[in-house]
Amino acid sequence: MNNSTSDPPLDAEAIKAKLEALRSEHRDLDEVIDRLVEKPPFDQLQLQRLKKRKLGLKDQIIRLESQLIPDIIA
Repeated sequence: MNNSTSDPPLDAEAIKAKLEALRSEHRDLDEVIDRLVEKPPFDQLQLQRLKKRKLGLKDQIIRLESQLIPDIIA
């Protein structure tokens, strides 16, 4: 996860571009995982690593999406 606290804040367009890249990678991992489990026997460790990577991407996507939501002062 390369988005450390010392990174400068991204503008909305940069966030949207990063989101699209992360979503694409997330979809690709979905396909890889599906293909892997279609043909038993499969490597359980590899499957766990792919799923962990997919969860990490989902976390990054959620964080970036929350940055796009404007703060509303009530």
